[in-house]
Amino acid sequence: MEKKLRAKITGVGSYVPDYILTNEELSAMVDTTDEWIMSHVGIKERHILKEPGKATSDMGAEAVKRLLEKTNTKPEEIDLLICGTVTADMLFPACACLICDKTNIRNAFAFDLNTGCCGFIYTLATAARYVESGRYKKVIVVGADMNSSMTDYTDRATCPLFGDAAGAVLLEPTTEELGVLDEKMGTDGSGWSHLHLKAGGSLMRPTYKTIDEHLQCIYMEGQAVFKWAVVKMADVAEEVIHKNGLDPMDVWLLPHQANLRIIDAVKHRIEFNPEKVLVNIEKYGNTSGATILLVLSDFEKKFKKGDDLVLCSFGAGFSWGAIWLKWAY
Repeated sequence: MEKKLRAKITGVGSYVPDYILTNEELSAMVDTTDEWIMSHVGIKERHILKEPGKATSDMGAEAVKRLLEKTNTKPEEIDLLICGTVTADMLFPACACLICDKTNIRNAFAFDLNTGCCGFIYTLATAARYVESGRYKKVIVVGADMNSSMTDYTDRATCPLFGDAAGAVLLEPTTEELGVLDEKMGTDGSGWSHLHLKAGGSLMRPTYKTIDEHLQCIYMEGQAVFKWAVVKMADVAEEVIHKNGLDPMDVWLLPHQANLRIIDAVKHRIEFNPEKVLVNIEKYGNTSGATILLVLSDFEKKFKKGDDLVLCSFGAGFSWGAIWLKWAY
């Protein structure tokens, strides 16, 4: 009997811009303090892309270049590249196409997925299906967002939260029980009103008025998002863990890095080993589709072949999901 193909991660690459926006600098821009930000969201600093003429695709391309070099992979070997982003350089072409152009990937097909902060795990689950089909041997999954492009730096409730970054993983097929083994995703579109971008799309096209009124910046009702995020991230992670007979104390939990209080609440709803709940939000803030990739990159050396990782996220839509994978190297 032919063994089932799995999609395993064989490398991770990441990129954050050089410029660091500290809480002290933010405090000079808007009515907030380092103490307030740290106590409410747990973020000390965030990286911001400030270079003129640079955008999300440039960060994604840099992450992909580092990934290709690290895995000794040639651009022409890549079959498919998918980018999870909500801040594509332009409405079209897709950010994935621009990343391919900037990294000399010419033999792949490419497209974007827009699922907010769930961008990476939705994209990873999608890419895994292509690898499992047997047709695609080397697939790159990118999560990249330039959140500063849609952040209102006069809004003290949201501007401390967001940073810019990109990450990428290489997926390859294996017949071992490694890689992406299970997932659970969900969407409840009724949550859209609590977290969205009011203007800039076909419903409310850009005008001087929408720009002057900051309608092309992130709109978020923090309390509603917090409650939904805690419940959905915890429930979906627990469902994947229990369904597959995993011990929560043994798994590495890689939660979306949106707010330290959300992560702590998820951790307390399920009895995880606190040393295996991985957090780096203090350094980067919420980088949307890139957060879990930055965790993978920062903590990569902690993982051993065969380790169980559970990735969980929550974002606009509302959308949420969890993935169970076994580390492959």
